[in-house]
Amino acid sequence: MKRLLVLWKPARRDLRVLWFALGRPDRPGWLLPVLGLVALYAIEPFNVAMPILGLIDDGVIVPLVLHLIVLRLPVSLQGSVAR
Repeated sequence: MKRLLVLWKPARRDLRVLWFALGRPDRPGWLLPVLGLVALYAIEPFNVAMPILGLIDDGVIVPLVLHLIVLRLPVSLQGSVAR
């Protein structure tokens, strides 16, 4: 379980960067739909049917996808939030 929490520490910064990027008018057009898909994936009904598998799934895949999204953002939006 500790290993899953290690993935969420960098995800906190990624979430701050994404929150900042959503408020900017120069954000990429793909950002809002992609974040909507990630949110739907995180709350999918499969998590209710098999909660343990859903927890592991969300604990690994969602932080990695968030980080990949941040890496695809323009540099002007990536570095705007203090580390």
